[in-house]
Amino acid sequence: MALKELLTDLACKNAAAESAKIRKLHDGQGLYLWVYEDGRKYWRLRYKIHDKEKSISLGVYPVVGLKQARQLARAERVKLASNIDPSIDRQINKQKAKEAAANSFEAVAREWYRKQTHTWVISHSKDVLRRLEVNVFPYIGVYPISTIEAPQLLNMIRIIEHRGSFDLAHRVLGVCGQVFRYGISTGRCKRDPAGDLKGALTPHKKKNQAAVKPEELPELLRAIATYESVGDRQTQLALQLLAFTFVRTNELIGALWEEFDLSNALWIVPSERMKMKNEHVVPLSRQVLEILAELKTIAGNSRYLLPGRNPNKPISNNTLLFALYRLGYKGKMTGHGFRAVASTALNESGLFSPDAIERQLAHSERNEVRGVYNRAEYLPERKRIMIWWSDHLEALAKGAEVIPLFSKSV
Repeated sequence: MALKELLTDLACKNAAAESAKIRKLHDGQGLYLWVYEDGRKYWRLRYKIHDKEKSISLGVYPVVGLKQARQLARAERVKLASNIDPSIDRQINKQKAKEAAANSFEAVAREWYRKQTHTWVISHSKDVLRRLEVNVFPYIGVYPISTIEAPQLLNMIRIIEHRGSFDLAHRVLGVCGQVFRYGISTGRCKRDPAGDLKGALTPHKKKNQAAVKPEELPELLRAIATYESVGDRQTQLALQLLAFTFVRTNELIGALWEEFDLSNALWIVPSERMKMKNEHVVPLSRQVLEILAELKTIAGNSRYLLPGRNPNKPISNNTLLFALYRLGYKGKMTGHGFRAVASTALNESGLFSPDAIERQLAHSERNEVRGVYNRAEYLPERKRIMIWWSDHLEALAKGAEVIPLFSKSV
């Protein structure tokens, strides 16, 4: 008689609630198909344990068919035979899954990332997240961070190396190492397997950003002075401003007019736009003030120092680099190269203290207290540095001798 009561695929398909709000079709041994008056159908298993009647859901029909529902019910009865309550077991597994998700590499990495972003400039922050989302999460993101070992990490890195991106492979591994160390400190893993890969990655030669030699600087300055013949005036002035101030390219491109205190000849770059997240002061020379006056006319009502075609946005990151390309300096000079040239010239001049030069280059200060002290102490000297540097570049552009200006006797 019980066999006649078993459901069939056709019976499940055609089942209707008829006049009831819920019609319960029995398949035997506690398995039911609940049919609602709106046509929805659910599998449920009724069981008894510790003298209590209970039930659990086994899925939605027809996503879970009759055969699969019977298999699921059979698995739950195996638990019952071992005195395991399927409902409680399911709750425990859900909690374990929740904990595993919270402790996955991706979850830990995103938590670490959120802790770090306030110390990074926006461009670096985007780079780090992109490296994780493109190169790491698709391969090891779902795994609990505590279960990831060196071979699995190396397989992921090999995928990057196979693209020929050897420098990126080292950078990605470095980011992973920071995530693992954060996981250790927060109790999600015991060790950092990234350290085990030392020597396993394909070596790469770090390339310094191109920069002209000091003796080549006059020719570059004169080339920039002619840029208007092949490009626009704003870009020409921007290149000159980059040479005079030797700030980072991103710091110049994102500059807002509100950052400039022209009456006191100071440009105060806010901390959120600086690589090291410290406010940076750039004293403005006579030459720079003249450039700014012309740029203000070009910018019009834009809040940006160097507005793009859309005045509500600055020029692109590649504008100045491509301008140098047009002048014939592809592979020979970059925006960052002006910093290298300035650092060399200022240090070799013998006129200024290394600490003042480093501060004007906005290099990191390891001692935070000392960093605050230096900002106050070196500003007068940094004003002299910027005036000397602007006069020096102006003289070079006009054809002054290079060797005396770069010697210790200056």
